[in-house]
Amino acid sequence: MDGIGKSLLAAGHETNYHEAGEGEALFLLHGSGPGVSGWTNWSTTMAAFSDNWRVIVPDIAGFGFTEFHEGTKYDIKLWVGHLVGIMDALGIKKASFVGNSFGGAVAIGLAVFAPERVSKLVLLGTPAGEFVQTPGLRGAWEYEPSLENMRQLMELFPFDKALITPALVQARYEASARPGSQNALRKLIPQPAAEGETLVKGFPAAALAKISAPTLVVHGREDRVVPPQCGFLIANSVPNADLHMFGRCGHWVQNEQPRRFIALVRDFLSE
Repeated sequence: MDGIGKSLLAAGHETNYHEAGEGEALFLLHGSGPGVSGWTNWSTTMAAFSDNWRVIVPDIAGFGFTEFHEGTKYDIKLWVGHLVGIMDALGIKKASFVGNSFGGAVAIGLAVFAPERVSKLVLLGTPAGEFVQTPGLRGAWEYEPSLENMRQLMELFPFDKALITPALVQARYEASARPGSQNALRKLIPQPAAEGETLVKGFPAAALAKISAPTLVVHGREDRVVPPQCGFLIANSVPNADLHMFGRCGHWVQNEQPRRFIALVRDFLSE
């Protein structure tokens, strides 16, 4: 099945991951949402970096094909510990991280709590500060597995809906329909309020100011999942940060603007 790669044990979780290339370690971290995994987020991008870097694409604890433990409190402390556990299992002392959305938040956590493990950060559509829950995040929580529901949800993510192919919908649906998958997801993202607005909280500016790693912030101007204000907050708060805002682009920067995204990130990582 697409998405199943190698396996290792980290933070008590049997962890699924993919690996390619040699050189300095580069982690590509996936976002959240029904049917998400490292493979669905990064399978078309891995090869663009594996010529110069040792690329590692894990399924973060509770997502994809990595174990989910009932009764375990899934929070930033556990996810950072899981990431450190993966690095230790692979013999990696320090790495660069490209984090998509939720994966960017996990990368921020690592940079704040274990800065010695981080070389550089690239943060795509990453939540930060406090903002009103968007239609994309609300839809992810409310989703019930079906092909039609998956297509409707995915239409909230890119600017150009032509990117949503039947094959992509099918792959995400199949992963989302695994027993317990959606229930697990609902424990990991805020439940929408029955009435009124739901607030989503990410790392505040004071925490972001502690990041010492060089950071590239990338955001889509038309992002309807994580609002662009989050990208501005990160770029204004991290001491050594640059911001690139892609126009006519939603939440899937790496898939919506692949050539420009890859060139931008390769240049940043090679400096």
